[in-house]
Amino acid sequence: MRLIGAKRWRAGGAPAFVRLVAAVLLFGGGYAVANRFQLIHSVAYRLAAGDVPSAATALLFLAFQAAVFLAALVLFPRRWAAVLLVLAGASILVNTGYAQLVAELLDAGSLAWLWAEARQAGNAAGEFGGELPWVAVQVAAALALFVAARRLARRAAHWPWGGGWAAATLALLIVPSIAYRHAALWPEGAERSLYGLAIDLAGAPPPPPRGAVELAPRAPPDAPRHIVWVIDESVAEAPFRRLIAPTLADTPHLDFGVAAAMGHCSAPAQVALRSGIDVRRVDTDTDLRRTPSIWAYAKAAGYRTVMIDGQTTGAPQNLLLPPERALIDAYRAMPGGIDTDLTMADAINQGLKRDERTFTYAVLRGVHFQYRDHYPAGTLPADAPVALQYATALRWSKARFFSRLLAGVDRAGVAIVYTSDHGQNLTPGALPHCSRAPVADEFRVPLLAFLPPRLAARYGDAPRAGHSVSQIFPATLIWMGYDAAAVTARYDRDLTQPTARFVWFGRTVIPTGGETAIDVTAGPHFPGR
Repeated sequence: MRLIGAKRWRAGGAPAFVRLVAAVLLFGGGYAVANRFQLIHSVAYRLAAGDVPSAATALLFLAFQAAVFLAALVLFPRRWAAVLLVLAGASILVNTGYAQLVAELLDAGSLAWLWAEARQAGNAAGEFGGELPWVAVQVAAALALFVAARRLARRAAHWPWGGGWAAATLALLIVPSIAYRHAALWPEGAERSLYGLAIDLAGAPPPPPRGAVELAPRAPPDAPRHIVWVIDESVAEAPFRRLIAPTLADTPHLDFGVAAAMGHCSAPAQVALRSGIDVRRVDTDTDLRRTPSIWAYAKAAGYRTVMIDGQTTGAPQNLLLPPERALIDAYRAMPGGIDTDLTMADAINQGLKRDERTFTYAVLRGVHFQYRDHYPAGTLPADAPVALQYATALRWSKARFFSRLLAGVDRAGVAIVYTSDHGQNLTPGALPHCSRAPVADEFRVPLLAFLPPRLAARYGDAPRAGHSVSQIFPATLIWMGYDAAAVTARYDRDLTQPTARFVWFGRTVIPTGGETAIDVTAGPHFPGR
């Protein structure tokens, strides 16, 4: 018995047919496991919402991708099939792992965010150790079913192969990804989307040049000689106020109370802070790659620009792209274990005693999950409550930080702002930050300033609530000598008042791939549920 001019049955009759049917069923099971979240989000949810046409479209497109994958898996020679399974497995692993933890499908913005946060891979592995084995089980099950399906199908018949078949099969493998990007078809299968999204990001136009500074500073003689932004990692306002604020009781400073971070993930929050936000007019078409960054304003005001990063080695993190990097005069990576922040305090302190005018942006190591990595081993039992682990990490990180930072510094010429990139949700079992539906605690951060007396007097009557981290940018420009009215009209109010509008960004904080819309929310209320 022959199949359409191509293959000969080995076993003949029903046994071969049964093997083929079994192979298709095994493959279908594996494909359903691999694309479990695609089926849930694009088919089941749409059906539940009564959108039957969209659900049918998604199901048919997934079926088409499955058929192409199955054809390649069966037709390919052993080595080609092995490569196909390795590539598919890697894509399924990333897709399933992301969706398992975040409950969203992977997209270009999320992939860019993952790449920007790659330094936290070890922390994530430790924090989500209970989830990751389940991810591995799903991926292994899908691959095992794919292998079993191939073996059954290959035993059932002789399959054609040659140059023409190779070219046709490879072309068919590419077709779904092209269709996904040029037609109203979705979702892209988990076995392939990683590579399509990576190509989208790699093929995106280079970042545009930063806009020029249009304001002219007055360069007042009493402007601070050194201005420092100290940006902590994952420091929540309430624990900071309870555990660290009392250590500052004898240190002159301003405490602006609970402030709203501009993101509940590190990269969006820091991109927004460095770029400056026009909070009254920001929308989904805003491109923060084009704004004059804080570095440009600092250089125009005569400051040497410095960045110190306690979290990473090599290239800067948090979507600090080449046009922005070119404006930094000195970049220093300083990761160094659990005492990184104290080492950084000493380094900043030394810089504050020099005569040159500097603007310094310091990214601390902070207390990112998993929290037990941020204090000496054996300090607490391994199963200590999350809140206790966090408190212990915060004390170790910050109890001595400010005294080391300010030791012997002439405060009359120094302005320091301290805040955190985002807060933390310390509810047991919750994702601490960067969750799908963020709670207010993920945005609540401390906001302190250590200012010369003449500047501090400006904020004597400032409210201790209603502030946003977005206000650090205009306040700093005013200290540098830029016109206060022009600055506050262009960005946000000075810290003398509450924010003009709360703004926060999701993972897609800058345009990625072919997408131009960014993920931004703005309004009169503090962010989060």
